[in-house]
Amino acid sequence: MDKQVIGVLGGGQLGRMMVQAASRLSIPLITLDAQGSPASQVSNPEVTYPEDLGLRHHVGSFNDAESILQFSSSVDILTVEIEHVNVKVLKQLEADPSAGRLKTGLKIYPSPAVIELIQDKFLQKQFLRSRGVAVVDFEEVSQKASLDELKVEVRRVGERLGFPLMLKSRLLAYDGRGNYLIKDPVDIEKAILSLSSISSNQDFSKLKLYAERFVTFSCEIAVMVVRGKNSRVEPGTSRVPECELRTYQPVETVHRNSICHTVYSPLRRGGPKASDSALKLAEDAISALGNGAVGVFGVEMFLLPDGNVLLNEIAPRPHNSYHHTISSTPVSQFTAHLLAISSQTLPPQDSFKLAVPSAAMVNILGYENGKPGEDQIKLCVELASQLKGTSIEMYGKRGCKRGRKMGHINVVGESDSEVRQIVSKIERLLPSDQQISSLESLIDDHSYGLKPIGFSDPNPLVSIIMGSDSDLPTMIEASRILSKPQFRVPHELTIVSAHRTPDRMTEFAKSAASRGIKVIIAGAGGAAHLPGMVSALTPLPVIGVPVIGKVLDGIDSLHSIVQMPRGIPVATVAIGNSTNAALLAIRIISVSIPRLIESMTVYMSQMENEVMNKVSKLEEVGWENY
Repeated sequence: MDKQVIGVLGGGQLGRMMVQAASRLSIPLITLDAQGSPASQVSNPEVTYPEDLGLRHHVGSFNDAESILQFSSSVDILTVEIEHVNVKVLKQLEADPSAGRLKTGLKIYPSPAVIELIQDKFLQKQFLRSRGVAVVDFEEVSQKASLDELKVEVRRVGERLGFPLMLKSRLLAYDGRGNYLIKDPVDIEKAILSLSSISSNQDFSKLKLYAERFVTFSCEIAVMVVRGKNSRVEPGTSRVPECELRTYQPVETVHRNSICHTVYSPLRRGGPKASDSALKLAEDAISALGNGAVGVFGVEMFLLPDGNVLLNEIAPRPHNSYHHTISSTPVSQFTAHLLAISSQTLPPQDSFKLAVPSAAMVNILGYENGKPGEDQIKLCVELASQLKGTSIEMYGKRGCKRGRKMGHINVVGESDSEVRQIVSKIERLLPSDQQISSLESLIDDHSYGLKPIGFSDPNPLVSIIMGSDSDLPTMIEASRILSKPQFRVPHELTIVSAHRTPDRMTEFAKSAASRGIKVIIAGAGGAAHLPGMVSALTPLPVIGVPVIGKVLDGIDSLHSIVQMPRGIPVATVAIGNSTNAALLAIRIISVSIPRLIESMTVYMSQMENEVMNKVSKLEEVGWENY
């Protein structure tokens, strides 16, 4: 690679992970931040680059003009790990043809204009709305000279947008800072004072606020968009050519106290419609930013109960919601950002998809200040590292503070159910005021976080459906096989009638794949249309179980299910034999879950031993006494 030196304004955890990604690619990279910042701790460029490229962490502030000017003279490309930087000096550098390490100009990505737009949350929303991007209804809160005047102004805006109302700071807002939910007008003064402390500005005439209508949403979601350095918006459109744009799969983000707590990938809620809508909205939003939008962009959104998606805000940098990509995708968000801004060819879209069936990320937040908090985190990390599928990234921050992001834990697994079971254990291990005496027992507790036998798993790999509850005595045997300790296949069992609930059947079949289901077992008697109809509506394998009826002993069901038209496959087992249906389902999904191949081998050996024991007994006692 050409030795273009990348400079990062900011040396927090995002800068730290950029340094680590750059090291793996032999990309020279340095950061600007305080002494001992997380990024500075992992920067040792002399080992990789013996040439005197000046590759040393620079001590200074990413808001101080002199620090930035001095820093910029050591780099060829400038980027950010936090958007709250000094844009004025960035514009000055962008316009200077003699800036940069080689005195031939400095490349700044994203462009100062894009960073400036995103810095001001109100201007960001205003711009996106003008470009047809769906955003939450919002309104500017006019600046006022006094607290009393500002209270009147906020009340006026609240009367138009309605209460509860989200009052937000236009500047310096991130990680839950700068937002206040006003449930009732009596809380207006408290909200204003809270936000004035965020901006460290008690001069109310300079306090810049805006308000948003409170949105009732199903969940918060995010999409990470990657735009290459050579991206150019196609003339006459707002779209970027496909070859220069990449997207990671949408994720669900779970927030506590307005701070990201847990991330689940891929997004399951809302089905294919929600994922498709989120991808399009994110791509449209970043494309609307124009040619200066280069790098990775975290797009936060709300998924509404009706399945529609609204954009919340954009981060012009790597984002907490995609830390899991370090462990779950071929190309992490940090690698993607470096490739994008350094004019490297972006990998194919498949490299941005999950390389595992399911993934999650859990933030490690400080709970207590000082050494007690550090001890809590040390224990959490020690125990969490013993859990299957976990990898831990600590940020090297000096001193623990309540609510401070100290690290994160990535989780990968064979299914959503397994990943969420591990996450439920991690949540118990996170720093808190709970007693620690029982925590170690969680590590080997395979049942912790799982639904009890006889109840559907919320994240099934196999779905068992039947046309009527009269089929339950037959179909319950499939559940019992899947629930065996050696298999432990997460599954659901429910009633879906092809004739009495056709809409439910259609919705079930069409959404099954997006819910993470891998195989459907469908039991039906009589006309037995359920397996075939479901197979016609889903790309998943369907196993049909003919159920014995009152008249023809299941022969009619068998003939119905096996006589599917060409192109509508249903793997049909023997009449009433849902046991074999479950075993076949296990063999199908074992292709991607190796432990199930081992479990099936053991199961087959057990069957053989049972028969051989009977052979021995028959020979020992004779058939008359058997």
